Amino acid sequence: MSNRQITIAIDAMGGENSPFKCLKGIEIFSSKNPYVKLKIFGNESIIINTIRDNKLKINNFEIINCVENVLDEDNANVILRSRKNSSIYQGLSFVKQNHHSGFVSAGNTAALMILSRLILGMIDGVNRPAICSKIPNNKSFSLMMDLGANVYVNAENLLQFALMGYSYFSIIDPKRNPKIGLINIGTENNKGLEFLQDAHDLISNSFLKNNFLGFIEPNKITHGTCDIILSDGYTGNIILKTAEGLSDFITSNLKNVFTKSFINKLSSKILQKDLKNFKNLIDPDEYNGATLLGINGISVKSHGNATPYAFSCAINNCYDFILNDLNKKIIDNFKS
Repeated sequence: MSNRQITIAIDAMGGENSPFKCLKGIEIFSSKNPYVKLKIFGNESIIINTIRDNKLKINNFEIINCVENVLDEDNANVILRSRKNSSIYQGLSFVKQNHHSGFVSAGNTAALMILSRLILGMIDGVNRPAICSKIPNNKSFSLMMDLGANVYVNAENLLQFALMGYSYFSIIDPKRNPKIGLINIGTENNKGLEFLQDAHDLISNSFLKNNFLGFIEPNKITHGTCDIILSDGYTGNIILKTAEGLSDFITSNLKNVFTKSFINKLSSKILQKDLKNFKNLIDPDEYNGATLLGINGISVKSHGNATPYAFSCAINNCYDFILNDLNKKIIDNFKS
């Protein structure tokens, strides 16, 4: 598939510091991918003024005016009944009608999940979507899901997550046979809640049995033993937010150490390259852009407080999912 066939629909109004954050991220992505068509959804006059006032240079784009916004306090009924002219609703509707397209938003997570499921539907054989993202480890990265779409899951859901994660990983690293782990409080087969033990048995008896390593404790996530890490959305979201907070803590404290004295500042100059590589390794911006696996279309969630660079990473992830036909791989694996 060529770049000219791909269109990315983008919610310009979602998240903090929007639309500038989103439009600047679009500019960063567009500078590297000038032939990708961009449909920008949001308040047209605000978007035009933001582009003009900040002298942004965006290639190959069209603005689709949307007069409503999904608010953080909106419940499911309000989202479904009163937000049909919002940037999220209209952007997803565009993806529904156009092949080789995908949607990116930094807006309300619940709204994105509800409307993605309503408008795009689910892939046959998948009961629930899972929020999936890359996380760093000592070797490179792992995929982790669910990161917040489902507070409660059952064993069948976790097996489906494993299948979808396996499909996703085949795009990222087709030469590697990924290892799969299931988050639990211990590695023994009799540890943890009943649904985890049932999921362990299901995955162990599926075609993924040779990929499945069993239970993994949270303190082993960054070791790089597992390429695909499974959990319910409640546990996954707590792990993700704890990791993000820890990353900020480490980064800020390292900065304090290396600015404390002249000797420390000199040391930071000597170690500048290594420190930059370390910062990039644990920087959440580099991993921004989680996909809703199981949705019958490409729907990508950016962090609400993402920087423009982080938002560009989310757009780039969407582009890769479209280019590599992620959903076809998931569908083919479910059929087999």
